[in-house]
Amino acid sequence: MRADSLEQAFHPDGSVYPVEFKHGAKRQKLHDDIQLAAQAICLEEMLNRLLPKGAIFHATSHRRREVSITPELRQRVEETADAIRAMLASGRLPPPVNDARCRECSLKDICQPEALAERQRLKRLREELFSAAG
Repeated sequence: MRADSLEQAFHPDGSVYPVEFKHGAKRQKLHDDIQLAAQAICLEEMLNRLLPKGAIFHATSHRRREVSITPELRQRVEETADAIRAMLASGRLPPPVNDARCRECSLKDICQPEALAERQRLKRLREELFSAAG
């Protein structure tokens, strides 16, 4: 994991402030907050200091949204990490969802959600073609 940006010089107390950059207009998405909190937790372990806040900068609107790294958000990071570990241990990754999130995803070319969605659609059509209508 790599933080997009770290600020320190602008904070009088010398605190480190992680900033995550996102495409699109300012919006609040839990998965963005979880990503930022995970980065803060990693930095805390590296720097041996608490990082209570960070920000998400939305490129299209040129606005930033401050995020408090709350105990609840830290718990969500832990739950998400546990779920990912379990998924990797099982050897089964979920299929791509092929929804609005895919448009700006940096992994779209690797994942190819449209191709997989088409393959699943064709499989469903083949199954329906030979099913007995009741």
